[in-house]
Amino acid sequence: MNIYPAIDIRKGKCVRLNQGDFSKETVYLEDPTEAAKRWQNKGAKWIHVVDLDGAKSGNPVNIDVIKRIRKTVDVNIQLGGGIRDEETAENYINLGIDRIIFGSSAVKNLSLIETAIKKFGAEKVAVGLDVRKDEVAINGWVKDSGVKTEEMLKKLKNTGLKTIIYTDISKDGMMQGPNIAGIEKVLSFDDFSVIASGGISSMQDLEQLARYEKKGLDGAIIGKALYNGTLNLKAVLEQFSLQ
Repeated sequence: MNIYPAIDIRKGKCVRLNQGDFSKETVYLEDPTEAAKRWQNKGAKWIHVVDLDGAKSGNPVNIDVIKRIRKTVDVNIQLGGGIRDEETAENYINLGIDRIIFGSSAVKNLSLIETAIKKFGAEKVAVGLDVRKDEVAINGWVKDSGVKTEEMLKKLKNTGLKTIIYTDISKDGMMQGPNIAGIEKVLSFDDFSVIASGGISSMQDLEQLARYEKKGLDGAIIGKALYNGTLNLKAVLEQFSLQ
């Protein structure tokens, strides 16, 4: 399966949050490009980048940092945070971003997803389902949308979307393992390739996820466990990465 080391950017720095709480932030690197180089050097084929300030504000904020990351590494980059209109999406695609992630905009403007897929291709588009107590959260996880996970999946079913990134917010940054039941729910639709996120902190977690590859699991996003050394990316890639 694909392994996606995460780089979350806030105020230009590489950080991790606990459960998406902006008041529970740990700064790991002053320059996020150092993280990008580190993960590339350890063998990553993809990097998962999030503009946290952009996700909260609704507009790209850390675009200069993202440009530097893109120029610094040759690996594939998927990017989310503040992508809420066609122009922003196109700007990032033109910048060389390999996959853009719509979050809040998917809840608020489903036609934007359809337009982006038609314009850029399904392989270039993903939707991030950030879930708290089975309800999709928006605006950088600050607000609840009132939309249940299953309801959102039904809406996305006929858009042409292929890739969903499922994050259980309660698990994110907590090092307690992923929400397998939630991942199973998304996989049960059989329409989507699913990237699991939130709480992945051990080889056992990854072994558990790997069992779902034949059911449509594309891969896993790993954040805090890489930064604090609980997981070694090179070892993870040797055991789980697509060859």
